[in-house]
Amino acid sequence: MTKVCECLRETRRLPLRCATAIRTGRLLGRLLAALCLLAWLAPATASPLVELSESERAYLQAHPSIPLCVDPDWWPFELIDESGRHIGMAADLIALVGQRTGVNLQLHPTRTWEESLNAAQASACMALSFLNSTPDRDQWLIFSEPLLVDPNVLITREEHPFISDLAALEGKSIALPRGTAMLERITRDFPNLRIVLTDSEREALALVSERKVDMTLRSLIVAAVTIKQEGWFNLKISGQIPGYDNQLRMGVLKSETMLRDILDKGIATLTPLERRQIVDRHVSMQVVTDVVTDYSLAIWLGLVLAAILATSLVWMARLGKLNRQLKSLAETDQLTDLPNRHAIDSSFALDIIRAQRYDRPLSVILLDIDHFKAVNDELGHLVGDKVLVEFARLLKSGLRSVDTVCRWGGEEFLVICHETDLGQAVQLAERILEQIRTHAFPCSRPLTSSAGLATVLRGDSVATLMQRADESLYDAKHRGRDRVGVKQAEEAFAD
Repeated sequence: MTKVCECLRETRRLPLRCATAIRTGRLLGRLLAALCLLAWLAPATASPLVELSESERAYLQAHPSIPLCVDPDWWPFELIDESGRHIGMAADLIALVGQRTGVNLQLHPTRTWEESLNAAQASACMALSFLNSTPDRDQWLIFSEPLLVDPNVLITREEHPFISDLAALEGKSIALPRGTAMLERITRDFPNLRIVLTDSEREALALVSERKVDMTLRSLIVAAVTIKQEGWFNLKISGQIPGYDNQLRMGVLKSETMLRDILDKGIATLTPLERRQIVDRHVSMQVVTDVVTDYSLAIWLGLVLAAILATSLVWMARLGKLNRQLKSLAETDQLTDLPNRHAIDSSFALDIIRAQRYDRPLSVILLDIDHFKAVNDELGHLVGDKVLVEFARLLKSGLRSVDTVCRWGGEEFLVICHETDLGQAVQLAERILEQIRTHAFPCSRPLTSSAGLATVLRGDSVATLMQRADESLYDAKHRGRDRVGVKQAEEAFAD
């Protein structure tokens, strides 16, 4: 019966020490203990020493101790424990770098990450551990190569749908710890979100669990460990933002370029195996098991689990198909087969944000069939439905591939014109109206349409843009219908 194989690594200038307590037992217990000992000793015995230049050696002689600031509460990345020791993945990786370069990094204790940043800015620390490079930090820090790369993920409650793009969310709240790189980036890249500041990772996740905010964006490793420790099983991963990985580096004061170069030499010696072992050491579950001698029980359990897994996969596939069908039904106008208003809500908001961010023109054309009520009243709703179907078909066939058309409601249709300024939108709208007035619709009378135009301005939202388009449409109808209305005293978008 195997009970204990415990390996402790002491991060000092001496190689790793593995203390293995083995309860005398069966052969398998001895084998596991030996494997544990070899695994943890391997990095220490194979640790290379970097070759420093004469000027680098002189630098270390002139700086026998390098004060280091860390995040005191970012487990399992790093932590200052009750004894005042720096522990965690960052501590282990930085200790290896120190051993291999001869850099003597000494902890400068702080109570919060924000306090660590302030201490470094005041030159109380020459280096910071485990942080991302950002434009703000680049003003006063230089950065080493990454010690570890870890993805950031969006954490929401279980009922929240998958998030494909944060820019599509209007008015949603996100909790982010103060002084973090993700706070700086989210503030810059997603002004549509309401940011709630917290003092720690745990507080950010707690606010999501308690329904006080909609989401948080945190490290996958940290989130997984914290959710498990706190029992917040109502939380889930709902998405990931491309390019938002944690590139966890050491930050060094701009005046200390040689220190950064020395640290980079040490970081270059870290192997993927060493990094993986350090991550596993802090996040892997410790399991104490008895040796199974009756393998028939294990085989039986495996078959049962395989059957459950197969059944689950079948149901998941069916559920996925049903969800796709439900999504199509919810987002498609059943009469005209065009996207409905709900379908384009999120993408429309994203289109506006992108146009503003990249200074690109975007215009909308709101179309309304003139005297459509008379068609329904005099010819019946069946004829009215046929007119709507034909109107939608005519719109789809006459638009450019870059345009988006949807049924906005009733007899109103919306065309979203990408890369189109107001003048170009007027020309497109005039062409559409000409096609409509010359087309033979399935009713006993000619039909016309009115169009209201608007183009995106700085500060616009879906609501403000559509309000101007609606005012333009009203203006067109007020002036006699069958015309384009532009009631917008707006400047050129790129001024």
